[in-house]
Amino acid sequence: MPSSIAVPPEQASLLGTMPSDALDDIELRHVQLSVSNSRTLSEDGSAGCKETVDTQHGPITVAVSGDTSKPMILTYHDLGLNHVTNFQAFFLYPEMRNILSNFCIVHVNAPGQEDGAPTLPEGYVYPTMEELSETITCVKNHFHLRTFIGFGVGLGANILARYATKYPADVDALVLVNCSSTQAGWIEWGYQKLNIRHLRSGTMTAGTVDYLLWHHFGKREECNQDLVTVYRQHFEKALNPTNLGLLVDSYIRRSDLGIVRELDPNKKKDVRMIRSQVLNITANHSPHIEDTVTFNGRLDPTLATWMKIQDCGLVIDEAPGKVVEAFRLFLQGQGYAVSGSRRSSAVSIGEAVHNRGIGSRQASISSVNSSTTSVKDIRITENPLQNPTV
Repeated sequence: MPSSIAVPPEQASLLGTMPSDALDDIELRHVQLSVSNSRTLSEDGSAGCKETVDTQHGPITVAVSGDTSKPMILTYHDLGLNHVTNFQAFFLYPEMRNILSNFCIVHVNAPGQEDGAPTLPEGYVYPTMEELSETITCVKNHFHLRTFIGFGVGLGANILARYATKYPADVDALVLVNCSSTQAGWIEWGYQKLNIRHLRSGTMTAGTVDYLLWHHFGKREECNQDLVTVYRQHFEKALNPTNLGLLVDSYIRRSDLGIVRELDPNKKKDVRMIRSQVLNITANHSPHIEDTVTFNGRLDPTLATWMKIQDCGLVIDEAPGKVVEAFRLFLQGQGYAVSGSRRSSAVSIGEAVHNRGIGSRQASISSVNSSTTSVKDIRITENPLQNPTV
């Protein structure tokens, strides 16, 4: 039998009862907690209209979103992902949407990596990393792009770095996440060769899934476990193993970028180097930290910003707010007047080095008020090689 609860006089008026009345306990039955899964890797149409672009290495799928008369951002995805699974959720982040309203987005997919891609024909020679970078020229010509800002992750970062090295006049700036500038090491090569053998036979093994999770998250026990589960299910069920095996093989056979850091102004024109501004991002749980530090050491220090974001592994999914804020400030540093809402609390980016001032870009997209131009919440240290902690 339910017990009675006496209501204090000061609460009686709020409850619509008299002090002498009593409230009875009630029993709730058949109550279920419903939690919606807001994170999905399924395409929702927000990534734009897809087109097929012919290249010297076969057709590739490209998605375009936004007004093509606006400045361009061109993206390239990482291993095991495509333009939807790599960028859709990040580009739907509210603050990122505010920024992207000022741009046209062109998403490039490697051959056979788009959702629902048929298995590439037997005998198809998959392009090398250098050849994959050349397909961007086909995309640029197809859509009549003059210049663009490159946004690449992992494999895609390496491809965009190659393109920027060869065609510096085409690239306004680069945002590169977990970029490697060197050849694959022996451990990576050996482990991946075993994965490739299974993938080419059409089998996605548990070992291959674990490798992909490590590649994207690093110390995944320290990362968002819901995200890890979503990506595990995607790798197990949604990928075309044969096509992925061909891409992985191309990645582990990558050549060194061959870029150098030349500080003598008289010699810069004669050396191979990246000549655009670079935002070089990694995360403290990522397995690619040393790769990004090595890459940063080969960049012109007046053009490079190295940033390690804390408490995450898959940085654009686990810490989108921090990446967006860094991206917004980076664009402003190139002369883009990008408006966007700011959170009232400070954004803790983590570690950033070699952050330099205004670039030569003088595009004006929209007005910026004083509340959006403050950079006081970016804390800067000077040398990533000493691995400082902020």
